[in-house]
Amino acid sequence: MQQTAPLSETALTAAQSAQYWEDGFLFPLTIFSAQETAEIRAGLEQLEQDWLAADLPLPLNTYKRVNAHLVIPLAARIALDPRVLDAVEGVLGPDIMIWSAEFFIKEARTDHTVGMHQDLTYWGMGETPDQVTAWIALSPATVESGCMDFVQGSHKNPILPHNDTYSETNLLSRGQEIAVDVAEDDKTHIELAPGQMSLHHGLTIHGSGPNRSGDRRIGLAIRYLNPNAKQFVADRDYAMLARGQNEQSNFVHVEPPSHLFSDRALALYEQVRRDQSKALADGAKSAVPLYGAS
Repeated sequence: MQQTAPLSETALTAAQSAQYWEDGFLFPLTIFSAQETAEIRAGLEQLEQDWLAADLPLPLNTYKRVNAHLVIPLAARIALDPRVLDAVEGVLGPDIMIWSAEFFIKEARTDHTVGMHQDLTYWGMGETPDQVTAWIALSPATVESGCMDFVQGSHKNPILPHNDTYSETNLLSRGQEIAVDVAEDDKTHIELAPGQMSLHHGLTIHGSGPNRSGDRRIGLAIRYLNPNAKQFVADRDYAMLARGQNEQSNFVHVEPPSHLFSDRALALYEQVRRDQSKALADGAKSAVPLYGAS
């Protein structure tokens, strides 16, 4: 009989992989222990304390929200962790690249939300299946704290029309929202304990509500590709090889940072941000400061 057990504690079973492709998401997957997650969170919050007033070329929040893996070793280390990659491999196969990593933080008792949307609308990669987002909870993600909500099976739709709201309470770069009403009954609440992870497809409709809790809601979203993915809008795009090989060469290879905000990493960051903005801000009617596009 064929062996169906995972090769590691975090590798997906065949049933889990099938469930992901049926639903467009999978959760909860326990990746880090409570103690390790607390140490990761402490490292992030120490970084925030140490660098908030530093003389960086861009606001600290920009580096946390856009391509954190290029300038923050902590983000790169998590994205490259074999336990995360073992789960991702169950979706993408053995050749895995990191396209982006971003910390999504909702402060305690705030009205910040994420509008319901499909990620691939803004990536310049069409409707490729060769991607997955891993979202890792560094604090409790509950309905009260504004956990993500997914619409089951919605990844089977094409890219649907979206509107740019530029809402001050929407954490997305231009307040983007899908131009259809999503009923509350159609939402699956993705509650995660610290150290747990969800996976979701770039066409899955998802968003999140405000944080009504007394703690920060902190998550790290890592966008993974396999080498079959292509960039169609920007002239150049970049990826960090995490596992396996990249024989397609559709993306410029980048290395993880050696230390926080090094001159070399900051220069690379600016180059990537400038080149990617052509895709990430494509179609915007107003400036998109998060991506340096106008």
